Amino acid sequence: MERWVEETLHSGFRVRLKADRVLFDSETEHQQLIIFDNGDYGRVMMLDGVVQLATKDEFIYHEMMAHVPLFAHGRAKKVLIIGGGDGGVLRETLKHDNLESVTLCEIDHGVIDLCREHFPGVSAGAFDDPRTRVVIADGTKFVAETDERFDVILVDSTDPIGPGAVLFTRQFYADCRRSLPRDGLLVTQNGLPFLQAAELQQSIGYFREMFADSFAYLASTASYFGGPMSFGWATDDGDLRRLRQDAIERRYADSGAFPTRYWRPDVHVAAFALPNYIRDLMTG
Repeated sequence: MERWVEETLHSGFRVRLKADRVLFDSETEHQQLIIFDNGDYGRVMMLDGVVQLATKDEFIYHEMMAHVPLFAHGRAKKVLIIGGGDGGVLRETLKHDNLESVTLCEIDHGVIDLCREHFPGVSAGAFDDPRTRVVIADGTKFVAETDERFDVILVDSTDPIGPGAVLFTRQFYADCRRSLPRDGLLVTQNGLPFLQAAELQQSIGYFREMFADSFAYLASTASYFGGPMSFGWATDDGDLRRLRQDAIERRYADSGAFPTRYWRPDVHVAAFALPNYIRDLMTG
């Protein structure tokens, strides 16, 4: 008998994926998790009815969350990843040899264990890199209590439902702001502007209260159904998102020009060219 798994994120929009083979279907400590194979998207992970990861296109999201802020900053030594238990953002972040340490704070150790078992190619050994530190904790509590400062903070969160909801609050962003130096940079997962306009609008509104430069950039990931994915951008250094393509190319060359499948210097620059309907969300 065929099994189809339905994504239930949007109130007026449903997508079903055929589960050719189910590898895991159960509750972790914090959420409902299913992992299955699909002929078009590869191996898929869904949390609480929402696609989080598909092996055929994961490189798009992970490269764009990691390389856009890190090449824009150019001097980062310490990075904090909130969430990201699959290890994909961690994998891409560690390609930057100038980094001294990357802290990954994940609330659910079960996600890390299951992803290392069923998606080993996504983390690709990143959890074993000597620069990696894994903290199993609520990300909001971690940033509220830490005395550390990070050059770049990447919030690789789920959508603002269930355990991920607290990662979209004013207080959480304020604590991230406190954990950044003056030239630090915060990047967040902010959903699909076409279907989740309020999510991006709210986050950018909070950023504008706390940072001198608040914006967003886009990437199209096939398994996040409903339009391009937005990444929130917040910093006090407005020059970071206005770097010219030749400057990004020099930084990429200096890094060793490691292979990428989606990110490239011209895509980096173009990702900040937003359609008017998205710009209107951020200024309305």
